[in-house]
Amino acid sequence: MSLINWQMRFESWLHETWPQDDKAHDVAHLRRVWQTAQRIMKGSEADELVVLSGCYFHDIVNLPKNHPERHLASAKAAVETQRILLEVFPDFPVEKRAAVAHAVHAHSFSAGVTAETLEAKIVQDADRLESLGAIGLARVFYVSGALGRSLFDSADPLGRERQLNDTEWALDHFQKKLLTLPATMQTAEGKRLAEHNARFLVTYMAKLCAELKGDFCALDEEVLREFSPISEKY
Repeated sequence: MSLINWQMRFESWLHETWPQDDKAHDVAHLRRVWQTAQRIMKGSEADELVVLSGCYFHDIVNLPKNHPERHLASAKAAVETQRILLEVFPDFPVEKRAAVAHAVHAHSFSAGVTAETLEAKIVQDADRLESLGAIGLARVFYVSGALGRSLFDSADPLGRERQLNDTEWALDHFQKKLLTLPATMQTAEGKRLAEHNARFLVTYMAKLCAELKGDFCALDEEVLREFSPISEKY
């Protein structure tokens, strides 16, 4: 069966059975992760069906960011993925199920699981790239808003004189996690894309800080100097 047919089957089943209340983790998110993964694995020897399946099932168990078992979500998702492939897609190649489950388990930032295979590294990189760039900017404020968190500390937006706290301020999540992601990327293409997109977030930070100072037509040069290049700071 072709990859496009597997993709269509996965999406059809997900639309019918998978709750998508969290719009930062919906089928559109899964489709974007797969699109990015295809770019990362181009020219490699990665198993495309394993990568496709890992992309589409990595969030099949999705716990809120503030859930006490958030760090266990990917382990639960790996188990659930195995069940789905066995029961819902019994024609899925048996010999590939374990590799898909590992890619699902290893994708999570909070779980801290080492990606042992090329396919798992690609899925992990592709998912983390969703947290960077313009899409990442939109998602971080969407998730923070859903959790009732403030946008930023107007008096000290970058946490110069306080401890960073991304459970209170959405902008703090840039320094707490997002800007650290380029250093965690497992593939050369993933790292290149992550560094490029992280610089966009730094530009946004510089623009926001300039606006808070009353300058709507410039970037805060101090912020640009401090946080660029991303790969050297983190």
